[in-house]
Amino acid sequence: MATPRRALVTGAASGIGAACARRLAADGVQVIAVDYDAAGLEALEGVQTVVADLADLERLPELPADVDILVNNVGVQQVAPIEQFPPERFSYIVRLMLESPFRLIRQSLPHMYGAGWGRVVNISSVHGLRASPFKAAYVAAKHGLEGLSKVVALEGAAHGVTSNCVNPAYVRTPLVTAQIADQAATHGLTESEVLEKVMLEPVAVKRLIEPDEVAELVAMLCGPASASMTGSSFVLDGGWTAH
Repeated sequence: MATPRRALVTGAASGIGAACARRLAADGVQVIAVDYDAAGLEALEGVQTVVADLADLERLPELPADVDILVNNVGVQQVAPIEQFPPERFSYIVRLMLESPFRLIRQSLPHMYGAGWGRVVNISSVHGLRASPFKAAYVAAKHGLEGLSKVVALEGAAHGVTSNCVNPAYVRTPLVTAQIADQAATHGLTESEVLEKVMLEPVAVKRLIEPDEVAELVAMLCGPASASMTGSSFVLDGGWTAH
């Protein structure tokens, strides 16, 4: 019997990360779910859990590096005009959402190269391809993640390693739920108006995306048909970028 693949999934205590952890585990992958939210991790079944602050770059080498699949999902949001955007918050978001993925990829590639197989899946966003006002740090980090992913694809191809981004629009997650309140305050709207006039205005499919939909796409990119899928951005945005 073949040895099961091992996967590291970040930001796995809720939302997209939790859905990815569950979906990969259903395929027989040995999943290591990482998050700073210990209570959220406890709700996951059938996976190994590690409580860690992924913004603490010096502690990242303590995480397992002998993984075949790396899903970089962890993310946070801050909504504010640039002239009011706290510089320390900008630095934190870029550290968590761009530098942390770089370091995790860097320490995981030697194992993948040695095995001749690996999958790096970066949970980007439609905001990795498009900008929105008041989200300077998030948009900057996601655009950077897109470029990083492409470089990994080019370097990893000769070693059987693929690297792709998954780009959803707004997903029904705690991050988005919290963002609705922030957007309401910023735009002077009610929360229902934020959903209708801000979040769903640019999409053709007028609903939030479910985390399990994103996880299905991630599973495909880690599956048997994915060998030639690399250096790409797989858009799951309800038609946002069709404009």
